[in-house]
Amino acid sequence: MAELVARRMWDAEAQDPDCGYMIVTGLQRASAEVAAAMNLPPGAASALVCGAHDLDSGFPKVLAVLCAGGTDWRTVQIILKRTKSVGAMSIRAALDARLAAVIGRWQSWSRKRVVNAVDAMVRDLDPDAVAERERAEDNRHFDITPVGNGTAKVDGVLDAESAVIVDGKISDLANGVCPSDPRSMKQRRADALPAMAQGTTLACRCPTCAGTPAPFDSGGVRAVLNLVADRSTMLGEADHPGYLAGFGVIDADQVRRLAVRARLRTLTPPVVTAEDRLRYQPSGAVERIVRLRDLTCRFPGCDRPAERCDLDHTVPFNHLDPAKGGPATPENLKCLCRQHHRLKTFIRGWRDEQLPDGTIVWTSPSGHTYRTVPGGVELFPRIGPLACSEPKPQRRNPTRERARRLARTREKHRTLRPINAARRRLESAHAYEIENRRHRNRRRRTALLMLKHRRTTSPYIRWINDPYEPETLPPDWQPPPEPETADEPPF
Repeated sequence: MAELVARRMWDAEAQDPDCGYMIVTGLQRASAEVAAAMNLPPGAASALVCGAHDLDSGFPKVLAVLCAGGTDWRTVQIILKRTKSVGAMSIRAALDARLAAVIGRWQSWSRKRVVNAVDAMVRDLDPDAVAERERAEDNRHFDITPVGNGTAKVDGVLDAESAVIVDGKISDLANGVCPSDPRSMKQRRADALPAMAQGTTLACRCPTCAGTPAPFDSGGVRAVLNLVADRSTMLGEADHPGYLAGFGVIDADQVRRLAVRARLRTLTPPVVTAEDRLRYQPSGAVERIVRLRDLTCRFPGCDRPAERCDLDHTVPFNHLDPAKGGPATPENLKCLCRQHHRLKTFIRGWRDEQLPDGTIVWTSPSGHTYRTVPGGVELFPRIGPLACSEPKPQRRNPTRERARRLARTREKHRTLRPINAARRRLESAHAYEIENRRHRNRRRRTALLMLKHRRTTSPYIRWINDPYEPETLPPDWQPPPEPETADEPPF
C-alpha cells in the first residue's frame, strides 16, 4: 500500500507540481483502489492507506521491525495513533529509533501498557504532542446507529442542563399513560423519545385506551420518513422486507405498522420526455427511481446512503451539445457519493460502464475490474432494469490543512497543560486539607475522652482546644500560597 501511495502521489505531482489543491489527492486515489480491491468502505480503506503512508514516511525502522515479524500491526497502529501530533521530522526520527529498539520486547503486552510506553517516549521528546484532557462538555455528541435487527442504538453525551431537560421530559411522557399500560418503564421511556421529537404525548396501550391517537402539539416538529415496500407486503399477502431511507432494511411487520399512518404512493417507471432527456438535472421522478434502485453509492465497497449521494451521468453530459452527450435517464444515471463522484470525474484511469440491468462495471487505473449491482433490485426485483449536480471544484490543500490542524492540536495541548496542572494541584491540596481536618478532629475527640473534657495545657498541641473544623470545603476554597523561598532548617 505504501508503494501504491508513492506511485499515485508521483502521478499527481507529474500532472501539477503544486498539487496540494487537487480535488482528488494521491492519497485519495490510492484509497479508492485499495477499497475496490479489498471490498472496504471508504473510511476503512482511507485509514489503512494513511497508516501505511505514515509508517513508511515517518517510521521506517519500525516498518522494518514489522516486516521482519518482530511486532504486530495492532502495536504499530497504537504507535501511529499516539504519535500523530508529533511535529518535527527530527523528533519523529528519534522516536522511530527508540521504538524500533524496544518494540520487539513488547510481545503480549496489553494495549494500555503499550499506550503508556509510547506516551512516555513522546512526552520526553515532544511534550506539545501529548494529548491533554479537555472539558467533558467539548465532547458532546448524539448518534443513532442501526444494529441490524430492526432497532437502533442511541448514544450520546449532553451537557448537564440539556440532559436534565431531556430526561425530565421523557420521564413526564413515560409517566403520563394509564397505570394499566402493559409496557415496562424502560419501554415507555424508549417510546417517549419519538413522541417528544414529534411534539405529541405518549399513546397508552392498555385495552381501554388502545387505538386512541395521541394529541398533537402544533408547536412540535414533524418528521418525514420515506419507506419502500412491495404492495403484497403492505396488504399482508407476503412478508418481504422493506427499506427505510436513512436506516436500512426492516421486516414486514414494521413496514405494515409504519404504513398505517403513511401517505402511500405507487412507484412506476418514470416517463422521460425528449426535452427531459436533454436536461442536465433529471426530473424528480427520475431522481427518485434511481435513488431507490441504488440505495447506496455504486462505487466498489462504498456504503454511503443514496440520500446523501450525487447522481452521476455514466456517459458524460455534453453541456455544449446535449444531444451528443449522455441523457438524463435511469439507464445512464447512478448514485455516487461526492468523494467517488470527484474521483470518477477528475482522475484519469477510472472508467465505468453501466449495463441495462443497472450493473456498473468499474475499471481501475491498474486495469482491475469490479462489478457493483443495484441494492434496490435485490430487495425489490420488480424495479428491474431501469439528480445529478456537477461537483464544484474547491481550492483545498489537504497537506496544508493537516499542518494547520496539527498546529492547532499542539497549541491546544500547550494551553491545556498548565490548566490541567493547576487543576491537579488544587485537587491534591483539597484532598490534603480534608484529610488533615479529619485527622485533627479525630485527635480532638480522643484528647477530650482522655482528659475528661478538660482543656490541655501542653504548649505543643494547643490546637486540640480549638473547636471542631468542618470536614467539607466551600466551592471557592483555595490553598494557602506557597512560600517564595524554602524554609531554613532549624539546625
